[in-house]
Amino acid sequence: MNIPTDIVRSFYANLKAGDAPGALGLMAPDIEWNTMWHYKVIGRGPERVAEDLFKPLMAEWSSFAFDPTEFIAEGDTVVSLGVFTGKHGGTGKSARANYSHVWNVKDGKITRFRQYIDTLAVAEARRA
Repeated sequence: MNIPTDIVRSFYANLKAGDAPGALGLMAPDIEWNTMWHYKVIGRGPERVAEDLFKPLMAEWSSFAFDPTEFIAEGDTVVSLGVFTGKHGGTGKSARANYSHVWNVKDGKITRFRQYIDTLAVAEARRA
């Protein structure tokens, strides 16, 4: 498995299976991770993604999923379009937000991630 799209698909599959170590293992040691919502990864690396994104995401949402519906690839860049769904643990409200994820893969590892998401849909679920 060394095709960038396959690596990105594996990332989503690992998340869906609840295999955070498997998802983190697909990342380069100096991965750059950028999101458009209230979780901000400070610094670089899988450990930062785990601490600044995965842990707070799992603590805040009682359930969530990223379901890619389309992949567009050119060279080492993969764009995935999909839908985030989740149930907020504090409010009990559900969210459904379209997203675009831009991935860069080099030498079989994810080196960069950028997320664009419907932040209003997420914010409405968080609002009491």
